[in-house]
Amino acid sequence: MRPESVPTTGLDPAGLLGRLAGDEPGRLLHVHEVPARTARLAEWPEWVDPTLLGALVGSGIAAPWSHQVEVAEAARLGRHVVVATGTASGKSLGYLLPVLSDLIEGAAAPNGRGTTALYVSPTKALAADQLARVTGLALPGVRPATYDGDTPSDERRWIRDHANLVLTNPDLLHHSLLPGHDRWASFLRALRYVVIDECHVYKGVFGSHQAAVLRRLRRVAARYRATPTFVFASATVAEPEEHASRLLGMPVSAVTLDGSPRGAMTFALWEPPLSTDEQGASKRVSTLTEVGSLLAGCVREDVQTVAFARSRAAVEVVATIARERVSVSDEGRIAAYRGGYLPEERRELERGLRGRDILGLAATNALELGVDVSGLDAVLLAGWPGTRASLWQQAGRAGRSGGRSLAVLVAADDPLDTYVVHHPETVFGRGVEATVVDPDNPYVLAPHLAAAAAELPMTEADVEVFGPQTLPLLDALVARGILKKRPRGWFWGRDDRPADHLSLRGAGEPVRIVETRTGRVIGTVDDASAHAQVHTGAVHLHQGQSWVITELDLDDHAAFAVRGDPGWTTQARSTSEFEIVHELEHEDWGPLRCSFGHVTVRNQVVSFLRRLPGGEVLGEHPLDLPPRSLATKAVWWTLPVEVLEAVGVDEAAIPGAAHAAEHAAIGMLPLFATADRWDIGGVSTALHPDTGLPTILIYDGHPGGAGFAERGFRQIRTWLGATRDAIESCECPSGCPSCIQSPKCGNGNEPLDKRGALALLDLTLRHAGA
Repeated sequence: MRPESVPTTGLDPAGLLGRLAGDEPGRLLHVHEVPARTARLAEWPEWVDPTLLGALVGSGIAAPWSHQVEVAEAARLGRHVVVATGTASGKSLGYLLPVLSDLIEGAAAPNGRGTTALYVSPTKALAADQLARVTGLALPGVRPATYDGDTPSDERRWIRDHANLVLTNPDLLHHSLLPGHDRWASFLRALRYVVIDECHVYKGVFGSHQAAVLRRLRRVAARYRATPTFVFASATVAEPEEHASRLLGMPVSAVTLDGSPRGAMTFALWEPPLSTDEQGASKRVSTLTEVGSLLAGCVREDVQTVAFARSRAAVEVVATIARERVSVSDEGRIAAYRGGYLPEERRELERGLRGRDILGLAATNALELGVDVSGLDAVLLAGWPGTRASLWQQAGRAGRSGGRSLAVLVAADDPLDTYVVHHPETVFGRGVEATVVDPDNPYVLAPHLAAAAAELPMTEADVEVFGPQTLPLLDALVARGILKKRPRGWFWGRDDRPADHLSLRGAGEPVRIVETRTGRVIGTVDDASAHAQVHTGAVHLHQGQSWVITELDLDDHAAFAVRGDPGWTTQARSTSEFEIVHELEHEDWGPLRCSFGHVTVRNQVVSFLRRLPGGEVLGEHPLDLPPRSLATKAVWWTLPVEVLEAVGVDEAAIPGAAHAAEHAAIGMLPLFATADRWDIGGVSTALHPDTGLPTILIYDGHPGGAGFAERGFRQIRTWLGATRDAIESCECPSGCPSCIQSPKCGNGNEPLDKRGALALLDLTLRHAGA
């Protein structure tokens, strides 16, 4: 039976933090207490199938929480609904009550397929967990099955013809179900519910793709006279109703009052100490080293802990460091987890955690989205995870059994991390972010319209489904020879399949990384990153192994590689320039001007550096790669030379000051828009031909834009104020990765002027009235 009140455990977070800080208490910058929350229970709805009710009560659920019933009642009545409550709040029961009740009832009907339902999640692991949960209930007439890229071909026919609960992902909808909808006819005719799990993941360009896929699904379902009810589930996000409505293209109501219990949590902000290397440069202790040491400390204290790191390689580093710092007897109690594990490996990991055979776990966010674990004592986060929503979702892995818990955010060498740990109010004094989704992005929508035309001929009536840009984009596709216009509508006009040329998780056709000796494809990188990451001569890290790229074939979208670690790393160097195409909005701040609009960014990777592990440069090598153009949206502001000179930034200092301000602003924007630093680019210049002035520009790194720059324009004063504070609060004398240096700078972080950047930002904020 689930607890109605919150028990206490023997964990003493304050004492543990003190022992972890040891003789360097300055690393612990802030401690915040999150109070406990008691349960709000509700009555089981009368319409819940008795067999399902018996199975749920038998599994220990004596009564549902209030938000679960609210979601279930809305879905049962056919209202599109989104549930946005905290981690481990039992969101799945809210949609399983109506879905499984209707499936059981439909299976008992004498004729026909009965009711069907579709569950869509961003990862295969989530679908596998849902399958295990439903299968474990052993309900008569419920025939669940996962349908993804790993499903054998002989099983696919049975699933299409007989399964009534299909668990899949957006990619399979796009590549298989929608193009082959005629083979799914009986399933689609009976489609009553569509569940979109973890919908907060669908943001930026990926969210725009998912919005188009859902519109295509609605359209194909209507072909079979089905009007399914959509149920969205999300970790807590701001404006969930608006987010889900933009994804679906129809009104969605929200359930946000969390009725589940929660134990008290202690949340600490931690910064690795600053040190000086042999050259006198400021450098912090590695975040991964610090987290590995903290993980080891928790294991020694018998505190079951998961440490989240952002990459697979980082996970292995954290686990290795932790093992090195515990006794031999405890080494086997530390494990690593990342995406790509087999189902049986995941289950073994879950068993180890539940049985406390594993005390310390280093994991990517594949654990956040893919493994059902509970009862952890502590969570460590190796750097800001990108959004407050993700921060709380990862932190919520601790204390899931209702007891006291500890979460520690360890700052990475990054302006945003520096700012967050020195400004606790950015984490604890504000709600989570609103997600950014632009369903009308023409660079995303146009290829989906082509895919939709291949599924069913497009007509003018489809404007209601896809929006007002539909007709002009269809005509543009006709002009390019992709579609054909006929009296009855727009038809796919080629022999191949449009879905084969469209990836939901990146723009352009991905570049394959091919092992030269065997021809085996070991991985892919998105088209936009290929020039910088897999150019000829690049050292590329893939799943913890080093590969040297011997050739990049742009025509074949392939990079050929040999395995091996040459003893150095590589860093691409590039040149960038931009053209202002059309200003959409602007604000005049006295002599300064801030603008938002359409731009074209041109970037060319021109060379790469080889560096030893200590940072020494072995040499620079030229590359012959074509320039790339990106039509996108950006925010930019201009500052007259004489105004800059008046605050001590003379003409010679402008390039370094503007460059440093640009880097720091890019680093801080993810705090205000649900973006990753790598989704955003920037260019600064001491004299731009379109403005005639020193200009700083921050742009979305996706064709057509992704909404990030626009969110920055809307919050420009707060954003640049936080940027200024992040630079000032950094302890380094002249600039470091924690404030103005960028890990992806195409100019090798030259020139940079920390003092000039502060003067430039002070000037900007003063004139902006911030």
